[in-house]
Amino acid sequence: MSSHVVTPGPYRATKLWNEVTKLFRAGMPLKKHRLHFRVYMNCFTASAAVDWLHELLKINSNFGPEVTRQQTVQLLKKFLKNYVIEDVKGRRGMEDLEDNSQLYRFPSTSPRKTIPNCAPVLRKKSISMMDKEGFFKFRGSKKFNKKVLENVDPEMQESPTESALGETKRCRELTEEDIQVIWKNVTLTHLQKLLGSGSLDDVLDPAQVNPQFIVYNMMKVNKHGVVSLEDKKEDLPHWVLSAMKCLANWPKYNSNQPSYPGFERDVFKTVSCYFYSLSQPLLTYQYYELFVNILGLLQPSLERVAIEALQLCTLLLPPASRRKLQLLLRMISRMSQNMDMPRLHDIIGTRTLLVQTFNRCVLSCEEVDDLDELLATRLLLFLMDHHQEVMQVPVYLRNAVEDHVSYLKSLNTCPGPGVVMPTYSFCRQISTQEFEEHKLSVSQAALTDLLENLINDKSMSVKEKKQKLELFQKEYPDIYLKRFPTMESEAQLFADKPKIKPPMLLSIKKPNVFSIRN
Repeated sequence: MSSHVVTPGPYRATKLWNEVTKLFRAGMPLKKHRLHFRVYMNCFTASAAVDWLHELLKINSNFGPEVTRQQTVQLLKKFLKNYVIEDVKGRRGMEDLEDNSQLYRFPSTSPRKTIPNCAPVLRKKSISMMDKEGFFKFRGSKKFNKKVLENVDPEMQESPTESALGETKRCRELTEEDIQVIWKNVTLTHLQKLLGSGSLDDVLDPAQVNPQFIVYNMMKVNKHGVVSLEDKKEDLPHWVLSAMKCLANWPKYNSNQPSYPGFERDVFKTVSCYFYSLSQPLLTYQYYELFVNILGLLQPSLERVAIEALQLCTLLLPPASRRKLQLLLRMISRMSQNMDMPRLHDIIGTRTLLVQTFNRCVLSCEEVDDLDELLATRLLLFLMDHHQEVMQVPVYLRNAVEDHVSYLKSLNTCPGPGVVMPTYSFCRQISTQEFEEHKLSVSQAALTDLLENLINDKSMSVKEKKQKLELFQKEYPDIYLKRFPTMESEAQLFADKPKIKPPMLLSIKKPNVFSIRN
């Protein structure tokens, strides 16, 4: 029942579905069963399927041990609806599935979902602010100004006027819009780095990211780190906020609160009904694919990376959504740890109930997704346990933006009139094949330069140079063959080296040896 981690990338939810169905079909034990005086081969009961699949999901690193049996039943119902399984009489789709002794089997057709072709990657035409490392390594580099300005895309330059030709060329001042774009680009660049992806285009539309939200979520926070809304109409209604405070601080919130049996359940129902009434989940439909990919980082060794990625992702949310998410996570985290909180359900524990109640209020897909509940459960559990760190304003992000803005403002002269400040990334679409060819040509050019530097290095001894050339030839034979197509061309490299003189002993004349014959 082992599985591999489905790494971040486009259509991760579909890949997870295919992974689960593959493991289920490959590992679910099939037996002979009797039903209504008839024997059915290679089938299984619904209860046996629930048992086996439940254990699989709990040990699967993509889902985790918090998966409940009821969630497993719901997933099997989706298996039946999507023709992953069918009952032994061949009925599927419309039939319902319960945790009982009903018999099911695997149909002969494959249940795998088709993964669409990924969108073409973006290739940068010039050095830009979206350079993967540039934001965090330039730190006032003296070479940055000249290198960037020499590579500004000519299409982005303004036509010079006659009066400008005779004047000292000055860069235009940064506008508020420029600074907001810097905020956006810094955030997305670092997020791309954390996800280990060459591009975010497959999981996020950068054009839909509002930089004003990022700036607001960074700057407009109260002393508790929660976003403060200027428009109170977007805030939680006072009666919902009061109910949430009551549950979060139970039983110390208000001594005048009612004390009738079941009061806490009524308050909890009030809060849950409000969040269910929202038009979309708190993480928004727009960022569903992005947060599903963050789930790929929820491994013990990548916990810090996941927290940092979630910090940046939640900055992209509308401020009203971020505030509601913060307050909800605070409430359910305190409730799950409060030993004085009465049971809110006769059977289900408080922590499990909280997750089952609010998981789809936090994350769900606009179109029906078969793994929505399982994915939302895993993400909400992580947010509950790490909400203080995740919802913290990242200071390093603010420092990176401020350093970058200060450096751009310090640039006084430009190489040409009307050159736009290199604040944006200028890209054009290319095919995946062209991208791979470009990547190969760049790496080969770098290796060719390395070989030439090795050949021309005069500080290296002949012996050491030969050893390194032999190693290079072994690792990169194609590039080495282009440089030395024949043995003669390779020998010519050391032809001008002085030959070692013969040993002195060979030039000494041998002494006459005495012979008795004389």
